[in-house]
Amino acid sequence: MKDSSSTAIGTRRIILALLLGGLLLLAYAVLRLFLVPVAWAAIMAYTTWPLHLRLRRALGGRGTLSAVLMSLLLTATFVLPLLWLMTMLRVELVSAYAAVAAYLAQGPRPLPDVVAAVPWLGDWLQQLLDQLSRNPEALRQQIGEWVQMQTDELLDLLGGVGRNAAKFGLALVTVLFLFRDGETLLAQFRQVLHRFVGARTEGYLSAVGATTKAVVYGLVLAALAQGALAGLGYWAAGMDAPVLLAALTALIALIPFGTPFVWGSIGVWLLLNGQTAAGVGLLLWGMLVVSWVDNLLRPLVISSASRVPFLLVMFGVLGGIAAFGLIGLFVGPVILAVMMAVWREWLEQQAPVHGAEGSTSRTVENP
Repeated sequence: MKDSSSTAIGTRRIILALLLGGLLLLAYAVLRLFLVPVAWAAIMAYTTWPLHLRLRRALGGRGTLSAVLMSLLLTATFVLPLLWLMTMLRVELVSAYAAVAAYLAQGPRPLPDVVAAVPWLGDWLQQLLDQLSRNPEALRQQIGEWVQMQTDELLDLLGGVGRNAAKFGLALVTVLFLFRDGETLLAQFRQVLHRFVGARTEGYLSAVGATTKAVVYGLVLAALAQGALAGLGYWAAGMDAPVLLAALTALIALIPFGTPFVWGSIGVWLLLNGQTAAGVGLLLWGMLVVSWVDNLLRPLVISSASRVPFLLVMFGVLGGIAAFGLIGLFVGPVILAVMMAVWREWLEQQAPVHGAEGSTSRTVENP
């Protein structure tokens, strides 16, 4: 009787596990398109939660009204600057193309002595300029191919502008409900984790929270600082739209090592136009000031807050982008932070065991 009873219980458990696994697979198939927007919403809600609590207290505890106002605030914070940047960038790109075409239409021009004197690079740039100046049609074709290639790569990275706009819209809708019901959802999630993970749940959640805040604040603060300092350099160099260029630099600065492509290109353009002092000054400013803000501020903020080495965070950011797209900026470091938390906990659990073994061996050796 015991054997048959235990067999029946085991069979029921297997059937239940299969049903639960099938249900989870079906749920994933239904929800997989919405996982990225939900992740963006969770990041936005978590990092701005203290502001939501203050607003809710100011409104007399009306959580729904506070959630609506916070959602509208986040929408305005993200959408309005992006619309302005896209509009201005479209105009500036047309002007930049016209300026490059006009520069090369004047025929072969010698590089400034400062650039021409650079070994190998000076000769290569001079030959390139001479070739492009003699054949403007080849230049237009080359620019078209380069723009097409870069556009394809950018669209592959972003997953399509329209698709990402839809994801962002879903994230802003989702964040409203996270603000309203976030505390209840977190309590339920914590209860489920406690059932499977046990007492380690709080440590893992703490690692996820600290790393998410550290990465968001580190990326955003470093990007804003780099954009402001680069904008100061653009203004000093006499650029026509320093604010737009600063905003573009700050946006690209969200990706590690991205800003040199902006201030470096502008510095080279100034040198080609004969503005040697402005070009050299901007390149030095970018290398010595703008880039070092990224090298100092971002590691300081992220590493001090998350207890994760910055090198690991950098690998998490770059690997996360390659694996998950833009959301990988935050998901990648969080995954590595949880891995570090598990590693540290395992080491702490093993330390007493090794200590006990060591004391036993010493006792045996020295009776």
